[in-house]
Amino acid sequence: MERAAPPHGTVTPTPTGAPVREVSGLLDGVPRQRSTREPVDAALWEATPAAAAPRRSPRPWRLLPTPTGTPFTFGYALALCLTSLIAAYANPALVHALLQGSSTDVTHLARTPGLVLIGSALWVAGGVTSPFALAFVLVLTALERRIGAVRTAGVFLLGHVSATLATEVPVGVAVLAGHLPHSSLHRLDYGVSFGVAAGIGALAGLLPLWPRLPLLAGFGWMLLQDLLAFTDPLTNWGHPIALGIGIATWPVVRRWYATRLGPAGG
Repeated sequence: MERAAPPHGTVTPTPTGAPVREVSGLLDGVPRQRSTREPVDAALWEATPAAAAPRRSPRPWRLLPTPTGTPFTFGYALALCLTSLIAAYANPALVHALLQGSSTDVTHLARTPGLVLIGSALWVAGGVTSPFALAFVLVLTALERRIGAVRTAGVFLLGHVSATLATEVPVGVAVLAGHLPHSSLHRLDYGVSFGVAAGIGALAGLLPLWPRLPLLAGFGWMLLQDLLAFTDPLTNWGHPIALGIGIATWPVVRRWYATRLGPAGG
């Protein structure tokens, strides 16, 4: 004889003698049992909301380079601190000789291009208190945390070398054509500003729209002011060129960033 299911809410004994309340299944019609002996366990049957994702607290120290997190920026910043101390406290004649030997003027570029392109990037025009020194630390740290040390160095060097050649080669042509004096072949040219400008352009492509627009607008306005002042036309034109080079790397740096994030971040 088929046994009828007990009505909802009735209590039936179990082989162990413990009272068990039978509750009809809402989906499959199969009765399931819930023990009334352990009220704590009964709470597990209730639907619980998913755990909320932990909120990240601000970490301002991540704006600064570290030996392990951003080794390229950290090591480079130490080198710039050292050369800035030399420029500030060494004999002026020695400092002038070092800067002249590192200058990316036309004469040095024609003789030892590799040496001066690297040497000129070891100095900060204006020292560690200059705006470009602060921008170097903040921008390259942020860029390196997103794309890695080697790629950040590649973006920096691309802007530094390309903008240098774009401003110095026309000088050599103008001297040969007689439009500039021969002394223009020995103009003092050094610093990290071209590489920093390229880094700003590249970093802007990895930021959300709301910080990207103020960054580009503010930096672009500063470069425009320098161009209007016309104090150093060659260098002042080199900065927007380097910025444009950084912006041109957006497809590449975005792909690098997505690769670095991996499946979880992509």
